[in-house]
Amino acid sequence: MTTPADTLSTELAAAQVPTGRVGRRTFFALMASPSGLIGLAIVVVFAVISLVAAAGLLPYGPAEQDAASRLQAPSGTHWMGTDQFGRDVFSRVASGIGNSVLVAIVATLISGTLGTVAGTVSGYLRGSTDAAVGAVTNVLFAFPSLLLALTIASVFDRNWFTVAVAIAAGFTPIFVRTARGPVLTLREMDYISAARATGMRAGSIMLRHILPNITGILIVQVTLTLSWAVLAEASLSFLGFGTPPPAASLGSMVYDAQTLVVAAPWTLWAPGAALILLIVGLNLLGDGLRDALDPNRKGR
Repeated sequence: MTTPADTLSTELAAAQVPTGRVGRRTFFALMASPSGLIGLAIVVVFAVISLVAAAGLLPYGPAEQDAASRLQAPSGTHWMGTDQFGRDVFSRVASGIGNSVLVAIVATLISGTLGTVAGTVSGYLRGSTDAAVGAVTNVLFAFPSLLLALTIASVFDRNWFTVAVAIAAGFTPIFVRTARGPVLTLREMDYISAARATGMRAGSIMLRHILPNITGILIVQVTLTLSWAVLAEASLSFLGFGTPPPAASLGSMVYDAQTLVVAAPWTLWAPGAALILLIVGLNLLGDGLRDALDPNRKGR
């Protein structure tokens, strides 16, 4: 005879997410997606460039000047030419990619962690907690993300971490909404009711049964936020509030190239093309992951 306890145990077991199997199916689905595969390839290339720059393996130092080599066109010596100070454009672009990626990753990590925790807790607990989180989220949403980041970056001492925090402030409410919506549905599911009936605490339910079931949505949001964060960092640097010199930044390189676009167009197209490719790659990867993680996709 089946007891109520047996029924609850069966429902909870059925609710467990087979992460290994789902991960393998998601990977193969991503490999079968043209946009996802192209995006992954682009992101891997930029990741390698960032690691090479971080390891100091670039042909020239990003801040290394050579007055005798000012404004040289692309050649075998300087693959992307030099700027008005004789600095190697390729080395600066590679270093700028690394700095942009670092800021974007930290900003996404901060906003993703805070937003996911706040959205999950507010969506599950509801009541006054949901009202408080919703009020703060609405206030943050009232400001354009770039304007909010610009305001925060202008208040504190400018370094790459404060730039990341400033960018994260604008993207945190997006993660709150992304997490909260599915949680409102999941909290009413039978297996969540079964977990409550067994005496499981709210924190354990959220960690074991809620978060694993919204991981797919969060992964897609992370890839999209990374592309937005890269663009935000470049925008802040273009306006003079991003990664401070002498560190290279794609945004500041584009700004400096405005007066050189006729005499040395490579100083503009090199950082501009790198910025565009990085953002396109992250967006394509996000599209591929969205399709791969779609539970309604045929064959899943």
